[in-house]
Amino acid sequence: MKNLMKKFLNNKSGATAIEYGLIAALIAVAVIGGVSTLGTAANDTFNTISGEM
Repeated sequence: MKNLMKKFLNNKSGATAIEYGLIAALIAVAVIGGVSTLGTAANDTFNTISGEM
């Protein structure tokens, strides 16, 4: 039983999976923010061009 608890406490695979999940979430937030900003800028440009025509 003692050996089983030692293995359980030394297992780091769960922590690694959580870290990868957090990194993926951070990247997703950055991509969504960038695309949103780029989309707004492109929309403004198209509206300006449309207004000039």
